[in-house]
Amino acid sequence: MLFRSRKPVVRVATVKPEGRRLRRLLSLPLVAKQSKMMYGGQAVIEGVMMRSPSYWSLAVRKPNGEVAEVWHPVDSLMKRHLIFRLPVIRGVMALGESLAIGFRALAISTEYAAEGEEEGEGVELGRWAIVLMFVFSIAFALALFKVGPAATTRLVFPHLSNGAFVLVEGALRVTVLIAYMALVGLLPDIRRLWSYHGAEHKVINAYEAKEELTPEKVEPYSVIHPRCGTAFLLWVMVIAILVYWTLGLIVGHLTLPWLIVSRIVMLFPIAGIAYELIRFAGKHRSNRILKTLLAPGLWLQRLTTREPDRDQLEVSIAAFKRVYELETARASELSIGATARPIDVIA
Repeated sequence: MLFRSRKPVVRVATVKPEGRRLRRLLSLPLVAKQSKMMYGGQAVIEGVMMRSPSYWSLAVRKPNGEVAEVWHPVDSLMKRHLIFRLPVIRGVMALGESLAIGFRALAISTEYAAEGEEEGEGVELGRWAIVLMFVFSIAFALALFKVGPAATTRLVFPHLSNGAFVLVEGALRVTVLIAYMALVGLLPDIRRLWSYHGAEHKVINAYEAKEELTPEKVEPYSVIHPRCGTAFLLWVMVIAILVYWTLGLIVGHLTLPWLIVSRIVMLFPIAGIAYELIRFAGKHRSNRILKTLLAPGLWLQRLTTREPDRDQLEVSIAAFKRVYELETARASELSIGATARPIDVIA
């Protein structure tokens, strides 16, 4: 298989030694205890984006059968500032970074899959086009999954108690999410996207099991992963019930405008709490209590993953190997003290 690459942006990061001992001491409690680097990713149009703490890599199957690769460094605020590595806050930051990188990767993959140019190397969409697509997508998601269920519940059941209201709202929100995933999964293009999602999970699972990364070796692994963004979405909705119930006890009955504002503003701490849960679960997969709690999220992944073919596995492996090589090269250039600041990513 011929691999072509656009002109890559590959930089080896250097970190200046810390000048103050106090700064090192402040960062010590936030150093992850696991020795293995965490990797995550996302399915895109005819390809897979893989992410490490310091890089992201994209591999896309072009219409002529070639695999195009793009990679870029990640300049994460969590690496530079202690406050952004604090529990809950780091979850909000990780989600924001994942969304930004994901939309950029999706835009690039669309260009490659379309193969619109002559002899073509892919051309990235302009910055403003990506920004507009990002804003529209976020607004659509907020309207459908956050504002819509809350407003509908208030208008249909205006006299419900606080506890009953958040339960009905939460049930409606989860129903909308499941129905949306099931309906879009009927589209052929989305089913193919779900297959690349499955390929991404299989490669991550194989890597974490220390398996050789070839399509034949990776194929038997599961398409389900506890750190998946699908499970994250479900837990955001479940945790929201508890948070909104507590908010109702504190502030009492909210008018419809303030109800809508609260659902948007409280999304940030809710996402941070859900991130901490998924992060913890990813490190304690064998815990029976956690397995039981996470079972609904793992089940929901059946709607957003499909069994990939070996060509799709090959693309996913190419994306992972590239980002793994970049991360390994970076680690070899840094001192031990500088590498002790890993950040987690959503699979």
